[in-house]
Amino acid sequence: MRRTGCILGAALWYFLASAVLRADEVENLVRSEMAAHHVPGVACLVIKDGRPVESIYAGTANLECEMAVSADTAFEIGSITKQFTAACILILADEGKLSVEDPISKYLTNPPSAWAKVKIRHLLSHTSGITNYDVLPGFELRLRQTPAEFIARLGRQPLVFEPGTAWSYSNSGFNLLGYIVENVSGETYWKFLRGHILEPLQMTNTYDRDPINLIPHRANGYAWRKQAGIFQNRDSDLTDLFAAGTIVSTVGDLAKWDAAIQGEGVLSAAAKKQWWTPVQIDNGQPLARVGRRAGSYGFGWFLDPERPHKTIWHTGVTSGFSAANQWYPDEHVTIIVLSNTDESTFGGVLADKIADQYFATTARKP
Repeated sequence: MRRTGCILGAALWYFLASAVLRADEVENLVRSEMAAHHVPGVACLVIKDGRPVESIYAGTANLECEMAVSADTAFEIGSITKQFTAACILILADEGKLSVEDPISKYLTNPPSAWAKVKIRHLLSHTSGITNYDVLPGFELRLRQTPAEFIARLGRQPLVFEPGTAWSYSNSGFNLLGYIVENVSGETYWKFLRGHILEPLQMTNTYDRDPINLIPHRANGYAWRKQAGIFQNRDSDLTDLFAAGTIVSTVGDLAKWDAAIQGEGVLSAAAKKQWWTPVQIDNGQPLARVGRRAGSYGFGWFLDPERPHKTIWHTGVTSGFSAANQWYPDEHVTIIVLSNTDESTFGGVLADKIADQYFATTARKP
């Protein structure tokens, strides 16, 4: 009996010691990357089997107020918003109110004739050929454009390619999806999002980033000016990202989101299958996507089945912020990184490095 107790005690000691070692190594990695890339603040969460195993809150959320990053710090998550917008569309599809095969002209007011062949699934998968508006002037948030004005202005641009024949990342498609949510549901995008996702999941720290809104514990975005060796506040003349990238959230709220979509909540099994099925162009061939990794795209998600660890992910970039939400389904691991830096790739690259570190340390033997 004493021998068994000693073995159990030793096993418990090893488990606790290895957990501390892993946490220290991950935190050291995060702080090292922050210093190397001049990042004011980072919130990071590693989740294994639905339970947080690493939580790191480092640096400063607001340099002027000297507010430290905490579990409550709300960061802009940029294009991770696309997961939520795609979910809203698929919820409406589950309710029988639309089909992803419907033409978008069925649900938008006065779309240009050039969009006649564009279907909802083309918007969800960046295969519509509609020009990405954030490279164009005239779409600034300060203009407060109506949906009709947005469609009229965007509709003057020719298609980049015929719908369904190629892939090109486009915020335009997800803004249009937001308008479709509103027109089909009869509610504003935010009311629908709150009623169907945020409130049921108790995501109480998730908001619209609009600067006029008061957001508790909101992080400020920053740009590092290398030549001067100083931080500056991010550019305040923001693009109107709407349903393509407007969400502000915390790592805790995103953990609730990830838990729900990996379980039985939010969407039906059939809807999630569409969500996470790699898109094909109209000739039936798998999509060749060029980007940070060599995978494909579903509906609002990047899909990488060929990596050493299968990954379902999305990054998010806005002025002064970089974020990542990455799920490793075979290992039941999720990594969330939120930061207030203008280095666009920081969130995704840091999440990759944390994954490499985490999987390496968990694979070590006593």
